[in-house]
Amino acid sequence: MGGRNLKKILLMGNPNVGKSVVFSRLTGVNVIQSNYPGTTVGYTKGHLLLDNTEMELVDVPGTYSLSPSCKAEEVARDMFFEENPELIINVLDATNLERNLYLTLQILEKGIPTVLVLNMWDSAKRKGVHVNLEKLQKIMGINVVTAVAVTGEGIKELVNVMAEMTKNPDRDISKIPKMDDDDKWACIGQILSKVQKIEHRHPSLLEKLEDASVRPISGIIIAIIVLFVTMQVVIGFGELLIEHILDPIYYQYYGPFITDTVGNYINSGFIHDILIGSGYEYETSFGLLTTGIYVIFAVVLPYILIFYFVLGLIEDFGYLPRLAVLLDSVMHKMGLHGYATIPIVLGFGCNVPAMLSTRILEGEREKFIAATLIAISVPCIAQTAVIIGLIGKHGIQYIIMIYGTLFILFVLLGSILNLLLKGESPEIFFEIPPYRLPHIGTLIKKTGMRVKGFLLEAVPFVFLGILIVNILYVVGIMSAISNLVAPIMSNMLGLPNQAIDALIMGFLRKDLATAMLAPLNLSPNQLVVACTVLATSFPCIATLIILIKEIGIKNMVKTGILMLVIALTTGTLLNLILSNFS
Repeated sequence: MGGRNLKKILLMGNPNVGKSVVFSRLTGVNVIQSNYPGTTVGYTKGHLLLDNTEMELVDVPGTYSLSPSCKAEEVARDMFFEENPELIINVLDATNLERNLYLTLQILEKGIPTVLVLNMWDSAKRKGVHVNLEKLQKIMGINVVTAVAVTGEGIKELVNVMAEMTKNPDRDISKIPKMDDDDKWACIGQILSKVQKIEHRHPSLLEKLEDASVRPISGIIIAIIVLFVTMQVVIGFGELLIEHILDPIYYQYYGPFITDTVGNYINSGFIHDILIGSGYEYETSFGLLTTGIYVIFAVVLPYILIFYFVLGLIEDFGYLPRLAVLLDSVMHKMGLHGYATIPIVLGFGCNVPAMLSTRILEGEREKFIAATLIAISVPCIAQTAVIIGLIGKHGIQYIIMIYGTLFILFVLLGSILNLLLKGESPEIFFEIPPYRLPHIGTLIKKTGMRVKGFLLEAVPFVFLGILIVNILYVVGIMSAISNLVAPIMSNMLGLPNQAIDALIMGFLRKDLATAMLAPLNLSPNQLVVACTVLATSFPCIATLIILIKEIGIKNMVKTGILMLVIALTTGTLLNLILSNFS
């Protein structure tokens, strides 16, 4: 793990029990994310003080058992047996103790001081699940704490218990003996019969909605509504922020100010053009302090901010796993299973976290298919924002053409890859958390962290892209490349030679590249072709780096070849179809 030689506390539990929320409550937002040595499976660590003693808290990957069935569970097992922790915090879903207690019994066999945290205590009470804490604590022989992590309830008590346990560790070791699997399940049954009672009651509205979300007909209707509302909210609020707040600030205050300030010191020349270009109009200047600032903060950031807030809302509510179940059979036809829906949805926000989240897909074949589909046919929200800004004024039908084409490519390419690639994609078994109302404070914090991560990743590449464009223009390379690919641009794609600038820039930032189409005065049909080609061509450099890391350079080359072929073929076909029907 590296770093100082601090005493470790391991945070362990099944997936979807709120373990990471407990971690956030205990450590705050200043955390370190790492990969376990030799794997791409991530874990998170942070620090906390217990009686003025600094300790390292490690959020172990969620696991159902210490007998691993996937890479994440292997990492969890290795960390448990190799890290020599001072204390273990075992987080359980209070609504599903039967499933969670199996891991608990495995943990207790090692004889490490352990505290049980029954999370989602509020949900358990709503569902009519009653647990006798005194009896459970007596039977298990260890401390038991109830919590509602999203609101912070029970966290203070947990910290107090942890502090006391570190003073007297020998008192907090369970006396439950080692057992085989059959005996463990029998023991769990006996424990629950003594400590748990379930009150029969009528299902709540949320529980009825849970069932409806995974049924074929009602589930599809709900999914369409969720996706439609999501896009409307993102687009609507994004445009509202741009039109009424950000554009006025930029054009009335920032643009004139930065232009005059730089002009007072540097009247003309290369440095002048690099900093502010030919003016503060983002379509024409290509200056670091004009175009760069505008594209990031006034074109992209509003949509990113709203998207991440809505995504967090859907995540915390518990809808994404149900969407995965609903689409499982469809995904199987493309060599994937329903859980691949999650990185795909993330891809509409940003391709970088989407590629990272393919780690939840255990098989290399499945990771390759998912990563390739995301890279080719899932445009990020930043690019979507620019596409809407460019072509939306011509009519929604053109936006539908672009995204309809991408959807067809997604289905066809996935089906073809599933047929051509040998092997099978292993299943991932996961529990579906109950629907619960999101906690606004946690939601805002999560959104802020994601937006901060986006800015840290995006700003350098936007500035680098603008700088490179200026340099390429000055030395004449852009003109040479434009002449070389002129036949492709004009004959196959029906685009002017100047569009090659945008295609080159797509390697750095696809949103910036798409924005570069604005001054070309393209027709709506040409914009459809150009935006589709940009969406399906090479990923931005940040995504490329992550892609190589996740699937390897050999598979990345295969994906790159597919991108080039698909982009040119799709662009040519669209040009032919739109030319004949326009």
